[in-house]
Amino acid sequence: MGLIVQKFGGSSVADANKVRNVARIITETYRRGHNVVVVLSAQGDTTDDLIAKAQEINPNASKREMDMLLSTGEQISCSLCAMAIEAMGYPVVSLTGWQAGMQTNSTYGNARIKRVSTERILNELDRRSIVIVTGFQGINKYGDITTLGRGGSDTSAVALAASLHADLCQIYTDVDGVYTADPRLVPEAHKLQEITFDEMLELATLGAQVLHNRSVEMAKRYNVNLEVLSSFSGNPGTKVKEVVKIVEKSHVSGIAKDKNMARLALVGLADEPGIAFRIFSLLSREKINVDIILQSIGRDDKKDISFTVAKSDTDAAKRILEENREYIGFDHIDVSDNIAKVSIVGAGMINNPGVAAGMFEALFNAGINIHMISTSEIKVSVLVDIDDADRAVQVIHRKFFDDNGLQSAM
Repeated sequence: MGLIVQKFGGSSVADANKVRNVARIITETYRRGHNVVVVLSAQGDTTDDLIAKAQEINPNASKREMDMLLSTGEQISCSLCAMAIEAMGYPVVSLTGWQAGMQTNSTYGNARIKRVSTERILNELDRRSIVIVTGFQGINKYGDITTLGRGGSDTSAVALAASLHADLCQIYTDVDGVYTADPRLVPEAHKLQEITFDEMLELATLGAQVLHNRSVEMAKRYNVNLEVLSSFSGNPGTKVKEVVKIVEKSHVSGIAKDKNMARLALVGLADEPGIAFRIFSLLSREKINVDIILQSIGRDDKKDISFTVAKSDTDAAKRILEENREYIGFDHIDVSDNIAKVSIVGAGMINNPGVAAGMFEALFNAGINIHMISTSEIKVSVLVDIDDADRAVQVIHRKFFDDNGLQSAM
């Protein structure tokens, strides 16, 4: 008998029939003799609906009150699922984040988990109850409800699995696992049987929406046995682990795109030491994350620096830089949000020269222009026009994978 943590996303519990389906999956696991802890997201579009309700009352509501409101979505999912399991004749209890011991810091709207006090959950498991916990939320030192931000339910599940030393953490979603590309965009994409934490973290950070990067980072840190699978198909999923079996010619594991980006270019900077520090220290103080950075070669004692940020940070980044124009010393700022980042990821890339060239060849043959390039040991990212992003993913996938989903020879 083992301990399994199962997380179900909003699409998996969107209506009564889907809630009953989730209850069936949970109870089947329980019948096999396992202890089961379940984490649920809010149903379907509930969170968006709650945000809309808040906008009707107060468009400038405090983040504390928004957390109070948004936490109710997961409570509804958990209580309904518990009722479904009760109707099936199984012992079950639903717990809010604070009842489950999920203690966070006080950053309302984007809190970080500080610790998990597992006493209440362990007591319920000792009674052989199925435990259902609200995802996405916790409680801070003031006794206030907090929410964990984007991907919070994935993070809740992994945190519980780590704290409870679970044998397995299963993330149920509406896809069968992790694919070489988004199967809605690339129909010939195939499911990976396994992928490393590092590869999954890169894919999650680069725009793949199967898992949130915070949850993958936590799973890697605490070596949580992680699996991504569908709540609808019943098929085996993708195992996310520290080391995977390396298949010959396995250069690229996946392709991701991110359209939520903007590029800022500071033109006419002095070509002297300290300029980059001035720029990026200002952005860092405002908690603005910078991704790809490109610096031009200095000419006539001048240079340009271009970098990317999330679209939501564009106005703030531009404002901060304009306010400090004299301190930084630049001529003007060019801003473009008509771009997207397309990336290839693979742990085998470091030992296989020519992978980046293959990516660039695919884009060249498709007439897609590259604006910026960023590389690491296991990924290559390029910036392209946003209108070319989907086609870029498709042609790159064809370059590296044949119709059977096998790596093409370089």
